[in-house]
Order: sequence, then structure tokens, then C-alpha cells
Amino acid sequence: MSDDGETPPNATVYARNIDERVKIPALLATLTEVFGEYGNVVEVIAKKSLKRRGQAFIVYDSEESAQNAIDELQGFEIFGKQMHLDFAKTRSDATVLREGGENELESHKKQRLAEKERKQAIEAANAKPVKRVAAEELAERPAKSTKPAQGGVVPDEYLPPNKILFLRDVPEDYGQSMLTAIFSRFPGFKEVRTVPGRPEIAFVEYEDETGAIAAKEATGGMKLGDTAIKVTFQRQ
Repeated sequence: MSDDGETPPNATVYARNIDERVKIPALLATLTEVFGEYGNVVEVIAKKSLKRRGQAFIVYDSEESAQNAIDELQGFEIFGKQMHLDFAKTRSDATVLREGGENELESHKKQRLAEKERKQAIEAANAKPVKRVAAEELAERPAKSTKPAQGGVVPDEYLPPNKILFLRDVPEDYGQSMLTAIFSRFPGFKEVRTVPGRPEIAFVEYEDETGAIAAKEATGGMKLGDTAIKVTFQRQ
């Protein structure tokens, strides 16, 4: 897939200006969750190479879904940076296979490889040696610590609604910015607070309980990576 210039609508969204330090598994899971609100996501593609860091392709099963995602998520902040979204210049392998079958996919791959080799030859002829430094691991500074109040015998799943959610079983790869990308989609979002030394828990605060209720219903049991998180209201 190419990522230069504007193209007519198609089923693949090209996203750029993503924090290059984000680990690929966490990036794929978060983009799948965020873009999944606008249609059926067939696949999300992100490369580890330095040249492709900070970019991703989100493949839908229809042009309409891709258009809706671009319209609604253009400039959406994820991992602390605003995404820039366009249509991809070429169809994804998944789209080619779905629309044209194995024979067309094979031809598509050959054309892509030939174009890649052509560009590499041009770059090799013109490029000067450049010392590359590997991107450092994503490190986030947790916000202020908040601990749930002690006491009470009501099970967590039956706690009365309030404006703060308590998250448990959060994967270590998911920090404040990644959780913000997921929970900021609900009305009245204020902030995500992580706890120093306790990466498996976090708190999400909304302006009122309406937003918290909507977020809890939509994300309870949601899988982040291979882990299903637990979402309850904070114990008062």
C-alpha cells in the first residue's frame, strides 16, 4: 500500500502521525477497538521497520465504513498525538482477495513487489549512509494515584453508578495514553489515572455518571491483547 497523496475512496484507511514508540501489539489492538466503532475492521496493518513506524492501515469491508472513520476520527488524539487520516492509494491484500480471488491477489502481490524493488533501486542509487537510532520503548509517566475507598460488602459488579470507573487486569503494555484513546470516546470524559507500581489497574473519570455508565457497558470484558479487562464503578 502506498501512502502518498490523495486518492478516491476505498475500503482502506491510511493513518499516520502515531507515536512511533508504541509497541506494535498494543497499537494493533487499540486501533482495532477505536476504528471498529465505524464498521467491520477486516485487519489492521502496522510495520516494525523504522520507515513505517508511526503509520498504520485499517482495512474495512466497505468504502462507506472507511469514509465514516475518516470523517469522524480525523485529528482524533491517540497516544498523545492527533492522527492524520487518508484513503490508502492501493487496495489491501484482504480487499483484493475478497473482491478478486486468489489469482488477482497473486498478480497484486507481484505488482507490489516489482514497484518496491524499483523504489529500492532508486533509493540505493541516491541514498547516503545514515546512522539510524532505534526508537526507545514507550514510557509513560503515570498521573496522580487514586485508591478506591475501603469498606463495604457489596460485590464490585453491584456497586451503584458514579462518575469514576475502576479498571482491573489491564495489560502492562497499556498505559495512560492508550486507555485514553479507548475511553475518551464516551461523553463527558475527563481523564485516565494510572497508579505508580500498579500497571494492572487504572481509574477513568467522567463529568457525570451518564458517561461512566455508557463506557462501562461498552468496555466491560473487552479484550486488550489477550486479556479481558474488568470494569466496575469505583467504590465510594
